[in-house]
Amino acid sequence: MSPASTGASTTVDAVMSVPSADSATDSRMAPGGPGYRRMSFALFLAGVATFALLYSTQALLPLISGEFGVAASEASWTVAAATGGLALFVLPMSALSERFGRRTVMTASLAVAVTVGMLVPFAPSIGALVVLRAVQGAALAGLPASATAYLAEEVRPKALVTAIGLFVAGNSVGGMSGRVITGWVAQEWGWRVSVGVIGAVAVACAVAFRALLPAPRHFRAGSLRPRVLLGTVRDHLSDPLLRRLYAIGALFMTVFGGVYTVIGYRLTEAPFGLPQGIVGSIFLVYLVGTVSASTAGRLVGRLGRRGALYLAGGTTAAGLLLSVADSLPLVLLGLVLITAGFFAGHAVASSAVGKTAVHGRAQAAALYQSAYYVGSSAGSTAGAMAFHSGGWTGTVGVGLLAVLGVVTITVLGSRAARVAARREPVAAH
Repeated sequence: MSPASTGASTTVDAVMSVPSADSATDSRMAPGGPGYRRMSFALFLAGVATFALLYSTQALLPLISGEFGVAASEASWTVAAATGGLALFVLPMSALSERFGRRTVMTASLAVAVTVGMLVPFAPSIGALVVLRAVQGAALAGLPASATAYLAEEVRPKALVTAIGLFVAGNSVGGMSGRVITGWVAQEWGWRVSVGVIGAVAVACAVAFRALLPAPRHFRAGSLRPRVLLGTVRDHLSDPLLRRLYAIGALFMTVFGGVYTVIGYRLTEAPFGLPQGIVGSIFLVYLVGTVSASTAGRLVGRLGRRGALYLAGGTTAAGLLLSVADSLPLVLLGLVLITAGFFAGHAVASSAVGKTAVHGRAQAAALYQSAYYVGSSAGSTAGAMAFHSGGWTGTVGVGLLAVLGVVTITVLGSRAARVAARREPVAAH
């Protein structure tokens, strides 16, 4: 049956035409092979630029609140608008990548995002700032899903989790460096100069990304017809495993978005009273996420996908509970555990999407990214509202509910897998 008749993207043809991972003639990239290092570094830089831009205002929310005279819940929209814009546009942008190519769409997305990034420092009001951030998030939507699809097509399956882990590690470095840089620059020159500096860093990353990323060899252009796209989306949403992975990504990001949107307010207030530069440096704990994301492949190899998700969820929950203490060392340890658990869980879930989808991988990845950034927007808003009404304990409560959701979904997935395994021998007879 043709892809059109099934509602599937013609990416299935590209996937089916690629030799198997065990074949000596497999021309896809693998560690140590031609182009792999260039590809890894290029996508690492893309991840750095994406997260640095996407969350460039997060560490600066207390300063933005002060300048515009708004509460934390209002200032948090400068983060939620960016992640919401990305969530809204990631599926349409993934469709463009099916038609015009992954590298083309990623390049265009970064170009628009860094251009908007240079306008953000001149926002005259909180409303204008939120609008610019929403446009920036929408522009960045072309990158995450396209990058995952590019890797699924150009990298051998056995190396896919590791390759995606490196891309996610770039996200963690971007998130960390963006917040650390903005914190120290803002302390001396204000939040406007600091977001301008992040924009300049993102420009450099975008130029290097385009120069380094190898041209795709296994991409096959698909259709932009709405019927084909909707059919592909329907196929993915009807897959129980993909639905569970989408929900897990959203819930993990709900925790992360809430914690890191509010942590600046908590640390600048009593009993800590830290200066802005020190608060920005707290985000150095993202280095832990770089390590946990890049080692996700080995974690899955030892524990299996569901075992790795249980470990990631448990680590995140332990970090949330530790962070309640009015002790700076314990708060920092809590942030380390939250960060490690989140990035490991995200790398495991996102790579599983690439392996599970047998066609329309860009749309499968886009649906994951959409759910993921909906979780970020929800976490940023709910975490800030909970902090406003119940302090840090309220934000932690939101996070623990989200972790409970991750564990519950993973348990249901384990049960579904056992039921399917029992049915297979019966079907064979």
